[in-house]
Amino acid sequence: MKIKQTLISAALLIGIGTIFIGPIVSAENCTVSKGNPFTTSILPCGGTNNGTVQDSGVWGLLILVINILSAGVIIAAIGGVVYGSIMYTTSGGSVEQTKKAREIIANTIIGIVLYVAMWAFLNYIIPGGMFT
Repeated sequence: MKIKQTLISAALLIGIGTIFIGPIVSAENCTVSKGNPFTTSILPCGGTNNGTVQDSGVWGLLILVINILSAGVIIAAIGGVVYGSIMYTTSGGSVEQTKKAREIIANTIIGIVLYVAMWAFLNYIIPGGMFT
């Protein structure tokens, strides 16, 4: 139980860290019509305004959210595999605990495969891909 709490705490700290550090790192200086500079956290301000979706601030927010969710899925998958493997090694010959550990690892792998398939499908249906 202590390992599970430690893994959850570490995942939350990493997730919270990326939420607070990401906008600081991606800050961009912009100028308004009177020349007063201001800083944006997430939204790009140097667009060409050619009317495409990729040039809008909503697109930047969408990419940021997808990147944060991808990091969360990766952290959860690593945690699931580690938790399942620790449960498997500490089963001590218990059939029920071994079966539960195998089920956790199998479900984690299925989740990873489904997430990769969803990500590939999104890159296929969005013109030009998500991250171009």
